[in-house]
Amino acid sequence: MSGATPVLRDSEHYFFELSKFEGLLRDWFAGKFTGGKPVANSGVAAKLREWLDGGLKDWDISRDAPYFGFPIPDAPGKFFYVWLDAPVGYLASFKALCDRTGLKFDDFLGADSSAEMHHFIGKDIINFHGLFWPAMLHGANFRTPTALHVNGYLTVNGAKMSKSRGTFIQARTYLDAGLHPEFLRYYFTTMLSDAPVDVDLDLKAFEERVNSHLVGKWVNIASRTAGFVQKYFDGKLAATFGTEEVALWQTLLSHYDGIDKLYEDGEFAEVTRRFVLMADLVNGHIAAKAPWLMAKDEAQRDALHQVCSFALAAFRLLAGLLKPVMPATVAAAEQFLAAPIASFDDARRELHGHTVNAFEPLLARIDPKRIEAMVEASKESLGAAPEAPTPSKKKAMHNDTSPAAPSPESRVPSPATISIDDFAKLDLRVGKVVACEFVDGSDKLLRFELDAGLLGKRQIFSGIRAAYGEPDKLLGRNVVFIANLAPRKMRFGLSEGMILSAGDGGSDLFLLDADQGATPGATVR
Repeated sequence: MSGATPVLRDSEHYFFELSKFEGLLRDWFAGKFTGGKPVANSGVAAKLREWLDGGLKDWDISRDAPYFGFPIPDAPGKFFYVWLDAPVGYLASFKALCDRTGLKFDDFLGADSSAEMHHFIGKDIINFHGLFWPAMLHGANFRTPTALHVNGYLTVNGAKMSKSRGTFIQARTYLDAGLHPEFLRYYFTTMLSDAPVDVDLDLKAFEERVNSHLVGKWVNIASRTAGFVQKYFDGKLAATFGTEEVALWQTLLSHYDGIDKLYEDGEFAEVTRRFVLMADLVNGHIAAKAPWLMAKDEAQRDALHQVCSFALAAFRLLAGLLKPVMPATVAAAEQFLAAPIASFDDARRELHGHTVNAFEPLLARIDPKRIEAMVEASKESLGAAPEAPTPSKKKAMHNDTSPAAPSPESRVPSPATISIDDFAKLDLRVGKVVACEFVDGSDKLLRFELDAGLLGKRQIFSGIRAAYGEPDKLLGRNVVFIANLAPRKMRFGLSEGMILSAGDGGSDLFLLDADQGATPGATVR
């Protein structure tokens, strides 16, 4: 590049004898130190074992000056490699906290510590945290981490962050635009599982998801019912639920079961899917009962009391589900309810006969102008962003057979109309999932094998892995697929159709289902 002639030099280097820790690392991967619990997602653990099985090489931990970082004692001109000292810096920060607050460092890091230590890292540095760091800790007579939680990369509006486009967004710029920090926490939660999948901050989807899920579904439950409880019942909830409410409460609890395990396993997107499902059930019940109409009829006071009391108990149940994601917002909800949520189990209380405070709005819908202001404030004078290619010049960038989520620019108010003849060209069928599995080499695809009745078996690759991180749970489900789509040859195999789903894309996808009784191969009309 420069035209200069390279100069070869001899240099003495220092090595960490990683090869001596192979047994320790294999025991750690196997869960020997965590009661049998896996220390990482199966794909991450498999990658780490590849390095073990290939033979561990000793790790070069020195760099020659000029170099940033810490000089090696008694070794002039030598510095510790940054990935040796960086994790030590994490613990140095924690040690400073212990010294300041009176905590005992060894209670958390000692070799016999019963505490849990979790690492949240990017997928490009798993060798440092999954091989070198555990070995370093063990060699220094400290405990090994409980688990590694590995995240993928973050894009904004489907592309790398860009200063010219205003999508290189800093936390301060986000806050200065008046956007609630917990909105971003919730949005990311809707897409994260224990797998190291990439995450896209689609600003339009972010706005829609917050306004729909949090304001339109959750807060809406309290705002539609709390006023009636104050006006007619002095804020006191009913002593019992009605018959319908009792049955619906049990349904809600069945969806709520296992929430603590989902959090523990890092299946955060599944938590939010259940949150939306439960909120829809509650709002559907409120809409069916129409308390605003019931309030006009004094003869329905008891029924009104039960409907609104059920709604506020369900609002609290959902608040318990959200508390790890949105602690500040839920704290405000707890103050309104006058019922702090001590645990996931505590959120199950029906609050019979309990008195709540007057309701005040918890969250406001995102004004798109705030997002526009954030983007503008993030731009730098680096020249205009390149124009988007015309439709004729666009190239296909996806090799799955599921429809991609539309970009903000491509969203239109209403779809183009078609004739009944156009619709008749689609052969929609019911298929029963008889096999579903991850696809090696793809972090988007799942491979389905469907029983399509008289049509035989169909293999379909679908880009819904971010939404369904546990493919085994899809076995036996009825799905809807396009049976007369031309087969597509992919590098993973032949895809023979397209499975239909609803949502914005990524983890916000939901398979269409068919009621029990629909047989494999049945035509969808």
